[in-house]
Amino acid sequence: MNNIWQELEKPILCLAPMEGVTDIAFRQVIAKAGRPDLFFTEFTNVSSYASEKGRANALERLAIAPTDAPIIAQIWGKNPEHFGATCAALKDLGFAGIDLNFGCPDKHVNKAGGGAQMIRTPDLAVECFRNAVANSNGLPVSIKTRLGFSFINEYQTWLPTLLKEHPAALTVHLRTRKEMSKVPAHFELIPDIIELRNQYSPETKLLINGDIKDRKQALALFERFPNLDGFMIGRGVFENPYCFTDHAPTKAELLNLLHLHLSLYNNSNFEPLKHYFKIYIRDFPGASDLRAQLMTCHSTDEALSFLQRFEQHPENFGGKLEP
Repeated sequence: MNNIWQELEKPILCLAPMEGVTDIAFRQVIAKAGRPDLFFTEFTNVSSYASEKGRANALERLAIAPTDAPIIAQIWGKNPEHFGATCAALKDLGFAGIDLNFGCPDKHVNKAGGGAQMIRTPDLAVECFRNAVANSNGLPVSIKTRLGFSFINEYQTWLPTLLKEHPAALTVHLRTRKEMSKVPAHFELIPDIIELRNQYSPETKLLINGDIKDRKQALALFERFPNLDGFMIGRGVFENPYCFTDHAPTKAELLNLLHLHLSLYNNSNFEPLKHYFKIYIRDFPGASDLRAQLMTCHSTDEALSFLQRFEQHPENFGGKLEP
C-alpha cells in the first residue's frame, strides 16, 4: 500500500486544518495561488459520521475537489468505535491518509472529550488511534497535537505515548492548549522533540506547526533543523494566500482569487465568507472602502457586483486597483 508520507520529499509543506477556513472552496483558492504538498480537511467529528442523523454533515465536510489531491482527512472525537467506523470509509472517499486531531483547543470540542482533551486521556487516545489504524484499509494514520494541555513539560510524556504507537506522521503545534496562540511558539523545544521521535519511532515523519508564515520561513527552519520532515502553515495563509510559493501577488491577482472564492462558495449562509475578505482586500488605495461595502452584502452575487463596480471605477472607492 502506498504511503503518501513516504512519497513526498522533505521538507513537506502542508496547509494546516482550520475549522471554518479550510473547506473545499478555500482549498481550491489556495491550489490556484500555489498549492502545498498536502491539504487537510476541516475537522470532522467521527460520532457525526457514525450516526445516521449526522452523516450528511460529515460527508459535506469530507467532500474533496480534484485539485485537493493528495489530501488527508482530519477527524476528531472520543469514541474508539466511531473512529473505526469513520476510517473504514475514508479510502473510498478518495483520501490519501487519515489524521487524528488530538490538539484542537476549542472549548466545545474539548468539552465533548476531543481535540486537546485527549492529552488528558492518553489511554483513550491510544485506543482511538489503534481503532483508526485497524480500520484504515491501509491508509497511513497520522496525528496532530500540542505540547500539552496546561503545561509545556507535558510533551515529555505525552509525545512518547503517541510515538510508541508509530504513527505515519506526527505534527506538533509548539504551544499548549492553555497558551492557545497567545504566546510565541516554542521553537526552542524542536531539538528535544526530534530526539524523542528518533528514540521512540524514527520512521515517523515529524512536522512542526505554529508561527510559520510562509515557505521562506519554513525553508529557513529546515536549514536549522534538517532532521525535521515538514511544516504546517496555518494563520500565515491569511497574510498571504501565496505563502506556499515565493511569489509576491499583485492586488489584481488577489482580487482574482476573491472572484474565484466567491464563485466556488455554495453555502447559503453568506456570513462566514466575510471573514476571508481581508485576505484579498488590503494594502491598496480604496481597500477599506471596498471591504466596508462588501461587508454589507448578503450573497455572492451581490459581492461580485460590488467587485465589478470597483474594478471598473476604483476612484469611486477612494483609490485605484494598483498603487
